[in-house]
Amino acid sequence: MVGLLRDSEEAVRQAAFSALEQMAGNLDDETAAGLVRNLHESPDEDVRSRVRQLLGVIPNAITPLCEMLTHPEVDAQTTAATILEHLLDPRSADGLIDAMSSPAVRDTAVRTLKKLGAIRDRIDATFNALRDVEGASEREEARMSTVMDLLGIGRPAVEILIEYLEDDDWVVREAAADLLGKIGDVRAVEPLMKRLQLDKDTGVKEYAVKSLGLIGDPRPAQLYIEAIPIRPLRVMAIEALAKIKDVEVLRPYNELFNRLRTDRDGIVSYSAGLIADKLAALEGEQPVGQEESDDHE
Repeated sequence: MVGLLRDSEEAVRQAAFSALEQMAGNLDDETAAGLVRNLHESPDEDVRSRVRQLLGVIPNAITPLCEMLTHPEVDAQTTAATILEHLLDPRSADGLIDAMSSPAVRDTAVRTLKKLGAIRDRIDATFNALRDVEGASEREEARMSTVMDLLGIGRPAVEILIEYLEDDDWVVREAAADLLGKIGDVRAVEPLMKRLQLDKDTGVKEYAVKSLGLIGDPRPAQLYIEAIPIRPLRVMAIEALAKIKDVEVLRPYNELFNRLRTDRDGIVSYSAGLIADKLAALEGEQPVGQEESDDHE
């Protein structure tokens, strides 16, 4: 797939980029490393620009970027350091510390490490303050304020927020899960799935389902199906299923969706019908209700 990024046909390159973006959360280390090599070796600036965008959403791109910091060519070192400064991923800290021995990237490494430290300090201080709040209504208000305060950090906060999903305090876990959904980074999918499966707090499970739905990754599909009979999660689970972009993964549950068309809950019946119609469209069938409309014409 990575090799197609250098194809002479623009349509082929575009299709390859689109496919890699859709698979961002599931790319293996070899593919991620291949993308990083393209970043340095490709003579096409358009390809390099698109690869830089891709690296921002590929969880396992950090290791090959850190390895490039020790590349014998200075241009490769500076390219890697510049991207790592843009990504601000805490996992790059050790690589940046090691790279400080290179004059070509020392200033960038120092600057990036300072930014990473500031992000960590801000998130830690904000969650520590949230933990100290007492009273149910006060905690909910503080949770919302925490989300608003930290949301602007964006993707550089993802790895730290994933750590906070394991916090002992339920309100901190809720805030972390809520933030991860709003940021929408695929790195959060498996940690949020774990919360949905194992967390003992219903509120945390609710935010896990909602956030997974916002990300739109197909991996939690089975968990959503299992959550439909659980009343507090029912509506959010079916809405999350409706947001999955790869509709094909929902085909094994088609019978369930058709059954839920008549559910008493309007949101459940609407969302189930939406999914069933998408699946029918894949088969070249007319959606339910369309046939009746055609008959009256």
